[in-house]
Amino acid sequence: MKHLTAPISDEDLTNLNVGDQISISGTIYTGRDAALPQLVELIKENEVPFDLNGSVIMHTAFSDAGIAPTTSSKVEIESTIPKLSEAGVKVHIGKGMLSDETVEALKENNSIFVITPPLAALLTSKVLEKKCVLFENEGMEAIFKLKVKEIPGIIGIHNGEKL
Repeated sequence: MKHLTAPISDEDLTNLNVGDQISISGTIYTGRDAALPQLVELIKENEVPFDLNGSVIMHTAFSDAGIAPTTSSKVEIESTIPKLSEAGVKVHIGKGMLSDETVEALKENNSIFVITPPLAALLTSKVLEKKCVLFENEGMEAIFKLKVKEIPGIIGIHNGEKL
């Protein structure tokens, strides 16, 4: 297993391949259908209140029941991946198939897509701290900043290749 610590640099992704098992530690952000399109609007207005360079975004909501990935190919989520990658997001964590256009956008921005198991108890046990940082009115679909230790995943898309 290969270990990554956020923030992620381009160099960190150099020796990774599709199918590699990884774990991610450090700070990650969460977001899904309601919040990610709003985050893209903040990017367009240059008003994101935190640094996206080298960041990790997990496609999930956060509730007292925990976290588990949502389907990344939903239009409201997948449509944000190119712009988020362009803004510096290096790792997108979720589940499901992504379009060829999104795969190409990931490649152009040297970002990767990581598939993680939909096991809420396991993933929640990896969260050390949580804080809502944007769109609190969206409830559990708001953007949360999480401090995590060893979120597991498999690289599903990297350098234009798919698992």
